[in-house]
Amino acid sequence: MNTSPSTTHQTSSSNRLVDRLSQVIVVAYKESTDQLQNAIAQEGLRCEIQRQEDKPEYKEYAAAYRCMLNHCRAWERAAQETRPTMIVEADYVPVLGLGQLPLPFDHQNGKVGIAWLYTCAPQMYSVTPEGFIEGFSTALVAYILTPQGAACLTGLVDEMTQKHGTGYNVFDSYIDRYLRDRGFKNYIPFRNYGEHGGKSNPEHRKNGMSGIHRADVLYNKLAFTPAYVEDESLLLARLKARSKGLFRLGTGKFLRTKIVRTSSVPWRLMRTAIARQLVPRL
Repeated sequence: MNTSPSTTHQTSSSNRLVDRLSQVIVVAYKESTDQLQNAIAQEGLRCEIQRQEDKPEYKEYAAAYRCMLNHCRAWERAAQETRPTMIVEADYVPVLGLGQLPLPFDHQNGKVGIAWLYTCAPQMYSVTPEGFIEGFSTALVAYILTPQGAACLTGLVDEMTQKHGTGYNVFDSYIDRYLRDRGFKNYIPFRNYGEHGGKSNPEHRKNGMSGIHRADVLYNKLAFTPAYVEDESLLLARLKARSKGLFRLGTGKFLRTKIVRTSSVPWRLMRTAIARQLVPRL
């Protein structure tokens, strides 16, 4: 398993996911989750399936709004734990060795809100001396919430409902700002802990979004084949994802010029941003 020289010490046994997480919650609707559940269990992680509720009033809700409600139920459960909770969607495909990968933040930091394990349109804000990356992402394919971060995040539902009602909204794009405005710090991984294995989301396409996103760079090989291979080869999909990640790095979308200019450790930022892409694996 390849790691950055600046982050190798994060993988010490005391900081492994298998040692730090309370549980893994798979947020699902009617999808089969057997393959995902088995892969997570094989990593030594406790896994539970949480399926979306079907209530008469939900028929009028947008799929994105129902998805938010299901995630919120997981947030409420995570808030009751004493250790961080990993939450994943049913189309998440973990990498091999998931349980041995490091927690992507300092477990002693009481102001951690969320840490994405899978990133979509990520941005780097800063890198700690220990190598943890503070940053932004959207999409909730796979992420970790601390109990305090989860408790805070439950309030997002009321805010989104007031602004957008029960119609379509990209609530996941608001999570970083919502938590930061309340004093939390959010983190992204050095490399992705898995892939978004789902096909294009029709509701996103209907609302002017592509509906397709993939991990730009993975920590390891995938534990099983993603469902999207029915429409596109795994090789081509991963090649496109890696190319997009390199393009975002080269055009200053992952690490913005303003961030580098104002940082007290610009070389640490640039070294980390480049190093995460230096792996031959697709």
